[in-house]
Amino acid sequence: MKRLVVVCTILMTSTAAIALPSERDRVYTADQNSNTVSVIDPASNTLLGQIRLGNPRPDILSPLYKGEVNVHGLGFSPDHRTLVAVSTVTNSVTFIDTATNKVKGIAYIGRNPHEAFFTPDGQQVWATVRGEDHLAVIDAATYREVGRIPTTSGPGMTIFTPDGKLAFVCNSFNPVVEVVDVAKREVIKKIPVVSPFSPFIQVTPDGSEVWLTHKDVGKVTRIDTKALEVKSTIDTGPITNHLAFGQSGGRTLAYVTVGGENAVKVFTMEATPALVKTIPVGALPHGIWASGDGSRIYVGLENGDAVDVIDTSKNETIARIPVGQAPQALVVVSDAVPQGTDGRANLTPRPSGPETVNIALKAPQGADGAGYVVSRNLGLVDILEVNVSRLKPDTVYSVFLEGRDVPVAVLKTNPRGMGMISATGPTREIRPGPAEGSAGAGLRVIVVEGEGASASAPPVLVGG
Repeated sequence: MKRLVVVCTILMTSTAAIALPSERDRVYTADQNSNTVSVIDPASNTLLGQIRLGNPRPDILSPLYKGEVNVHGLGFSPDHRTLVAVSTVTNSVTFIDTATNKVKGIAYIGRNPHEAFFTPDGQQVWATVRGEDHLAVIDAATYREVGRIPTTSGPGMTIFTPDGKLAFVCNSFNPVVEVVDVAKREVIKKIPVVSPFSPFIQVTPDGSEVWLTHKDVGKVTRIDTKALEVKSTIDTGPITNHLAFGQSGGRTLAYVTVGGENAVKVFTMEATPALVKTIPVGALPHGIWASGDGSRIYVGLENGDAVDVIDTSKNETIARIPVGQAPQALVVVSDAVPQGTDGRANLTPRPSGPETVNIALKAPQGADGAGYVVSRNLGLVDILEVNVSRLKPDTVYSVFLEGRDVPVAVLKTNPRGMGMISATGPTREIRPGPAEGSAGAGLRVIVVEGEGASASAPPVLVGG
């Protein structure tokens, strides 16, 4: 983290030509459904292979299963030689050698960790234990938990200032950002923010601000790292996931993934940020990170099982790279591979299979509500993921596949009218017609209100 920040700061004050990513750099994605880490060469924009940390769903349901589940978060060491991957279900932080792609060690910590990052001195890894109320402090040499830092329940992610003196911790369940004195390992201030769900936090290249996303209300908050106060809040859009800072036309811009619009929104960093451009990308952009020189932005597509590449000189996508299933976090590690090493050892090929099917859910004319359905094929079965928003709060809805009398899933919305659910089973059909032979060509989804409701009830959302 520290090395990346220093590089970006130099670029802001230099007029030297920007160098493109090299074949020694790496882009990594944490693939939640396939339980892999995908490894990309950014020089050629190609997938080199995957680091397999566990089996894909639903193999994880076996009582004899051994492996990591829900590979979700990523971080890397200041010397760029170690990658850490957080698996939320198996409560683990896996240490991976970036030169050999081999697992060096695994730390098993508290319930449902979310993200983990090295301290700027490289001695420790601090992991947010989102299912509890603390940060787990892990020794980077022994891979063992050596301490805990108490926080408000539900810490989501930690980011450090470039000087290594302060850490900022966003929260997944409470509207607060906590400031930690790194030397003392103590929370020294709690900063109120606009939303209780902040999945991602990042420091600006010059270290003057911390920006964090609010997924549930579609906003980004800016915090002054000196005054330790909120500077402003920006409206960004539904399902605001992660953000990054890139270099475009001699200035630093903020790039925000807006999952509900399948877009990356680009903002200036002035006192009152202006929207520069909305860049269309693939299905449900989630993780995002800039190359070391800021000339490229890499965007993980959670429902597209791919990474889109943005050229910041034009602010346009220039490539799409297939990765594992449901990529979440994404990081770019400069000089990850030492000279004389090709960095391809111990990688497994990405399995081939039918394309992931994405279906937009829309409300009948005049009604409110939206959502999407994703169907991923796993051989004999499929995983169906349903997300809805702008519906009645705290209400149960049944999800049907057209022609079937039994719902494939039942979900309940939260107080903001949002909800999600996953189901496993044979859901796809192949029908003749314009999309003949395509996976999921006959898949049509209907959402109705009520548990035990009939498939013939008035639809609230329809897609397909």
